[in-house]
Amino acid sequence: MKPIKYFLSLTLALTTIVSCSKKKEPIIVTANQYHDAIDHVVDIMVHDIFSPPVASRIFAYPNVAAYEIIAQNNDSYKTLSNQINELTSIPKPKNTDNINFQLSALIAHMDLSKKLVFSEEKIETYRDSLYTIWKSKNPTVFEESEKYALEVVSHIEKWMDKDNYKQTRTMSKFTLDSDDPSRWQPTPPAYMDGIEPHWNKIRPFVIDSAAQFKPIPPPKFSMDKNSAFYKELKEVYDISNKITKEGDTSEEIAIAQFWDCNPYVSVTRGHLMFATKKITPGAHWMGITKIACKQTNTDFDKTVFVYTKASIAMADAFISCWDEKYRSNLIRPETLINNHIDDSWKPILQTPPFPEYSSGHSVVSGAASTVLTSIFGDNFQFEDYTETRYGLPVRTFKSFNIAADEAAISRMYGGIHYRAAVEVGVDQGRKLGGFVVNKIKMTK
Repeated sequence: MKPIKYFLSLTLALTTIVSCSKKKEPIIVTANQYHDAIDHVVDIMVHDIFSPPVASRIFAYPNVAAYEIIAQNNDSYKTLSNQINELTSIPKPKNTDNINFQLSALIAHMDLSKKLVFSEEKIETYRDSLYTIWKSKNPTVFEESEKYALEVVSHIEKWMDKDNYKQTRTMSKFTLDSDDPSRWQPTPPAYMDGIEPHWNKIRPFVIDSAAQFKPIPPPKFSMDKNSAFYKELKEVYDISNKITKEGDTSEEIAIAQFWDCNPYVSVTRGHLMFATKKITPGAHWMGITKIACKQTNTDFDKTVFVYTKASIAMADAFISCWDEKYRSNLIRPETLINNHIDDSWKPILQTPPFPEYSSGHSVVSGAASTVLTSIFGDNFQFEDYTETRYGLPVRTFKSFNIAADEAAISRMYGGIHYRAAVEVGVDQGRKLGGFVVNKIKMTK
């Protein structure tokens, strides 16, 4: 009997040792997992069809939540509390012994992202697959890290809910002014209402007000052929005709298509109308952010920092741009060309459903490129493969600023903006981006 008892005791002891060793296995969270989490959010936003301004909000808040957790445990980073509008300090954990702060940051990002999209189940499926792995490695660390993450999410969510977004959902639609020939009108093929006319009422993150970076007015509307405005209108028409004749060999068409970033393109076939879905301008620059981080082997904490600073700048850029769009309320080239020059003309890109000035992609590209340049340097060469998922080739850029300039001019090549909107727009974005860079101190 003694040998049997001894064997059973030894087996039980070994089982206990193996079990304990499993419980103590470290949970390692990588920068690639953070990239993947953002990629999943992008895919869901494409599926759910969020407008560019709303998409920028969805990017910013989860990144702020993750960053604030990282700043609690990494002395290289400063909290954003009392630096960005109305954000107060997040809760501090009472006991940090079993908290993996990087794990908490990723959990917070996923949980808050889930609250901001429609297809919550898609994030839940992805999240739960990771939870299963993390729980198997170290249940105690996972549970304590998740608990802290959700405390932070609750804090950020209360702050987020005061940004006027919910109130703007019930505000009136944009009223058309059909008696004024300079005012924006819905464009084909869907003739959609103007998107987010009240976005300037959203609380900014860093800028003092939506109008802080109000650009100069666009050229005065005039259909006089000698006026500056008409010359810009005719320039759009002439460039479009020239590059359309060149067809597939046109570099301008390639540029326009690469930076299209229209989340909802209406396609009409016979009596049917359906949509093709793409990423927004903000998502394209989130993709460039990922490329820069991966190219430099940026660690987890710095990756969160870079995404956070870039997404904050882009969120404020959309607020600034949309403030001007519905102030100047300028008519699109497509409407005027069809009514006064060529009724059969179509732009290379589909005209998006909101006023023309200033160019949203230009403003956002100017802001994002300025932030990324401040982190990675001015001569940062990279290959942008963000659009390969849509069948477009990789484009190479010698700097973020060069990429932003190309993104801006792409709107004129595409036939959806006048020159002033893109040139003033990218400058507007760079000024705003510079303000964000100088205003918030995230590193020590």
